Amino acid sequence: MLLDQYLQKAFNRKQGPKKDSKFKSVAKAFSWRILGTLDTIVISYFITGELKMAFSIGSIEVFSKILLYYVHERIWERFTVKKHAHELERSNSVPA
Repeated sequence: MLLDQYLQKAFNRKQGPKKDSKFKSVAKAFSWRILGTLDTIVISYFITGELKMAFSIGSIEVFSKILLYYVHERIWERFTVKKHAHELERSNSVPA
């Protein structure tokens, strides 16, 4: 499968210590949003009792949550990389 090979290469790309690629962050955001949107639709249906309203709520929140998750993921990645770089810097410095 070509898609499988492409995804495997994208997810296993080495970009330094413990750093996810931007592509992987986007893929994670979409997969998480699918699950989250289904949850929102089900909860909305139980609350409103209207399937049309439940899908309306789900369709609006899916786009805002994808964007918010991506931004959140990239901010966390930035802190993780900085922390790792700081740890490397401390371990490389030898006291005189």
